[in-house]
Amino acid sequence: MGLMNCNPKIAIVYSSITGNTAELAGMLLDCTRERGLDVRVFTPEQFCETDISSFDAVLVGTYTWGSGEIPYGMQAVYRHFEASPSKHLVTAVFGTGDSFFAEFCGAVDRFRDMLFVQTQLSAVLKVELRPEEKDVARCLKFVDAVISRIEAGDVTVHGRSR
Repeated sequence: MGLMNCNPKIAIVYSSITGNTAELAGMLLDCTRERGLDVRVFTPEQFCETDISSFDAVLVGTYTWGSGEIPYGMQAVYRHFEASPSKHLVTAVFGTGDSFFAEFCGAVDRFRDMLFVQTQLSAVLKVELRPEEKDVARCLKFVDAVISRIEAGDVTVHGRSR
C-alpha cells in the first residue's frame, strides 16, 4: 500500500475499563506504526483539548457501558465530534464488548452512526471481549481501510488540499 508524499497524521483516542479496549488500541498502534504512519495516542481528556484539524484521521476506541451506552469518559469525545463537523477528516471506530449483552458494542455503533454523518467514516472494528492474535489481521485491514480513505483524495492532508 503506497502512501502519498506527505505522511498522514493519525490520532488514536480511546477509553478502557477492563483493559480489553486498551489492548486493542495497542494492537492498532502497532499496525499503524507497521504501515509507517505518524501516530499519537490520547486519553479522552487530552484529545478534547487537541485541535482535530491537525490530524488526517482519528481512530476512536470505546468500550460499552450498561445497555449499550457510551461510557462517561467518552461522552466528551462524542460531543466534540458532534459539535465540530469535520467532513474532511477520516475517522474509524473500534471497541470491545461481550455478545452476551443485547447490544454488543453498542457504544461503537453510536459513534459509528454519528461519525458517518460528521466525518469520512472509513472502518468499524468490534472485538469480542479480549483481543486475540487472530485479531491482528483484522486490525491491519482496519488500518488499511483508513489509509485507503486518505489516499482516495476525499480529504486534505494536515489541513492542506492535495
